[in-house]
Amino acid sequence: MPLSSLPAPTSSRRVLITGAASGLGLALARGLAERGDRVLATDVARARPDSVPAGVDYLPLDVRLDADWTSALAHVRDSWGGVDVLVNNAGVATGGRIDVATMDEWHRIVDINLLGVVRGCRTFTPLLKEQGRGHIVNVASLAGLVHAPGMASYNAVKAGVVAVSETLDHELAPHGIAVSVVCPAFFRTNLGASFAGADGDMEAAGKRLLERSRRSADEVAAIVISGIDARRDIILTDWDGRIAWRVKRFARPIYRLAMRRAGARIASTSHTIE
Repeated sequence: MPLSSLPAPTSSRRVLITGAASGLGLALARGLAERGDRVLATDVARARPDSVPAGVDYLPLDVRLDADWTSALAHVRDSWGGVDVLVNNAGVATGGRIDVATMDEWHRIVDINLLGVVRGCRTFTPLLKEQGRGHIVNVASLAGLVHAPGMASYNAVKAGVVAVSETLDHELAPHGIAVSVVCPAFFRTNLGASFAGADGDMEAAGKRLLERSRRSADEVAAIVISGIDARRDIILTDWDGRIAWRVKRFARPIYRLAMRRAGARIASTSHTIE
């Protein structure tokens, strides 16, 4: 589904996206802006990145910093008078066997991928309650639903994002606030550049999966935008992801066998500590 084929929204929405200088965040910013939405792209760079397209506003925001979230809230209040859609997209990649990945890696990915989402939800929920409407979109991963071996820390934080999203979907519905969680499988992006861990074998395997994927960030973004328009609670972007999730839910022995085989392949590789 190309971005150009998406219908325009019935009215211009005010959208804040984290991690929007590259990858899926950039594709979402571009796609939403082209349809007439007002988009505020945020990322860790203090100066506006060249990648952010014309017509899209930019604000530096490190999702680990409470002060940056406070500034983002003040910015949308002052500039827009509110916000309609918050997309918590920022994240990093990691992978590692439990006895190879370090505790520093665990702290880093929890702080960015899980607590970054939590900070965004906590910061903007009071504003959305004041408005009596809004939509929070949290980008997790298929890894939040299907838990392959060698990815304990990544699986854990993405499963946490799924759990937070489902909880808030129920908690905030009485206030007119929708919550969606996005669970894409591997797609071509620069996420591999954020790998920084001790398990070189798992890092190399993850980068290969990203590079070999036939799906682009723009293709995934088009499906995500369609899901946002429909206010779906879970947005699955790939047919193979849908199959994997359904197999886990409804054919557990087959799922378990596949994961055990994957674990055996990982066990046959040597530990590469850099």
